[in-house]
This record gives sequence, C-alpha cells and structure tokens, in this order.
Amino acid sequence: MEIKQIEVFLAVMSAGSITGAARLLDRSQSQVTRLIQELEASIGFALFERSGPRITPTSKAVAFHADAERFLTGIGQLKERAKTIASAELAPIEIAAIPAFASGLLPLALAEMPAELLPRNIHLRSISAEAAVQSVLARTADFCVASLPIEHPGLEVHGLFQAPCVAAIASDDPLAARSSISASDLADRCIITMANPFRLRRRVNQALEAAAVRPSMIVDSNAAINALQLASTGFGVAIVEPATAYGIQLKNVEIRPLDMDIPFLWGIFSALSKPLPETALELIQLIIQLSAARIPGFVAHDPGQIERVADATFGADQHAQEH
Repeated sequence: MEIKQIEVFLAVMSAGSITGAARLLDRSQSQVTRLIQELEASIGFALFERSGPRITPTSKAVAFHADAERFLTGIGQLKERAKTIASAELAPIEIAAIPAFASGLLPLALAEMPAELLPRNIHLRSISAEAAVQSVLARTADFCVASLPIEHPGLEVHGLFQAPCVAAIASDDPLAARSSISASDLADRCIITMANPFRLRRRVNQALEAAAVRPSMIVDSNAAINALQLASTGFGVAIVEPATAYGIQLKNVEIRPLDMDIPFLWGIFSALSKPLPETALELIQLIIQLSAARIPGFVAHDPGQIERVADATFGADQHAQEH
C-alpha cells in the first residue's frame, strides 16, 4: 500500500468520480484507475462498484475511508513537522473542537494570541465530541474541546466546565420582549435543538418532560449555529448551548436565559503523557478566560471532583443507582 494510492482513493471519494479525481490531482484518468486497482489488490477488497462511467463506493470503502483520511492527514502533519524542525520554527498547533467552540470562542482566542507565539501553521477541525477525543488519543490533535460525557483513561483533563443552556429567538418574535423564557412560553412552539441523544439533547428532553412542555414541532441539528440561523428566521425557538450563543454574533437573533435548568458541560483534553507546547497551553488558558468572561453562569469544576461533574452530566439519581 502506497501513499499515492491512498491519496487517489481519497480524491475519488471526494470528487465522486475518476474524472473529478484526475482533475483534482492533475493526473490522467488511466493513472487514477490503475492506482485504485493496485490499492484494491493490496487490501483485498473492492472499493468501488462500476456501472459504465459511474462509480459507487462499496460499504467497505466507506468503512476504510475514515482511517485512510486520518492516515493521510497524519502524513501531511509529519511533513509540516519535519519542515519546522529543519527551520527551527514553532511546531504547528492541531486543535479538534466541537462546532460550538470551533465556530465561536476558539477563533476569538486565537485572535487574542500574541503573534510571536503563533506558529506558521494552525489546524482547527470542527468535528463531533467523539471524533475530537479520538483525534487526541490518536495524536493527530494536540488538544480538543468537547462536550461531556467523556471518560477515558488516556486523557489529561485541562478543565471541566458548565453553564446553562439558553433560548434563541428572532428579534421580532413576541418572546424577545421577555427578559427570560419560561417553560410555558415553549408550549405549542416549534423547538429547535441538538440531535445527539447522548449529549445535550438528552438533558433538553428531560427538562421539557419535567415541565410537561409539548412542542408543536421539534427540529434538530448537529450544530448549534444551524439552530441559531433557523431561529433567526422566526421558524421557532432554539434551545442551544451557551458557547455558540455567546460566541457568535448573528443578526436578528436574541439570546435569553431559560427558567429551566439545562446544563451544558464541556472540557478541554489532551493525550496523557504527551507534553503540550507552550503555545497550546497559552491558547487553552485564553479559551477558559474568554468562556468565563462571555458566558453567563460559567462554572469551572475541579477535574478531581469527577463525581460532581458526572452527577451534572448524567443526573445524580441515575448515577447513584449505577453505583
């Protein structure tokens, strides 16, 4: 298996065709086809089903894709690292973050970093919490910012934090005149919130059920920025985490506190026994400072008090029953 074969495979997956991949890589179609065939022979299974000029990835190709992409990304990072070592430059910073931070507070923190502390290359990836943690464990990210729950022995915790979720509404919505949004205000309204049932969505559902709120419709998304944008159109009331709500300025959107307790919990993690460069440590402190300054109700937990954080994440009663 050769790097150029992996590169061609990823290009075909991205472009959706041999022709498109050839144009992306500035190769001939015959070269792309040959390299794909060589890769298939090397790994022992077909990557694409062919029907005339059209190709469709096989289920095995889809399963292979994520690892291949991670491998090629790692090779690119290794090349960059070699260049920085040779030129005595600062090492690149590799950051993985959930969309809530990748689109809001993290860019603000980077903008406040002294220019002389920043390396030539910074990689900021917006991915799910699960993928962010795996990136840190695979050493393809220096650190990650991810929502809880996260429990892994291979992680070093740089901070565990909590703040209440908020409501986002269009500026011309009647609720915009309120200083806060109550549970009764949400009855028979369209509610826009997150999709992942094991993270924030679980706590949103519990709060709505406890308040006996029955929405007229529920729209969910994998990113709070999508929920805010939809709320700005007047489509409904978004219940979102505070990092996006207070980290991004959108027109025609008002942010209001909720009278329901829906905690959003997150943390900053790196790989255990992997020392972080000073630049990364400085950036982590800036993220924490900006979060504390911008997010109402911000609470920093002692990483050693994992029981308290687990109770807030899962619910004290459920946690007690499990133990």
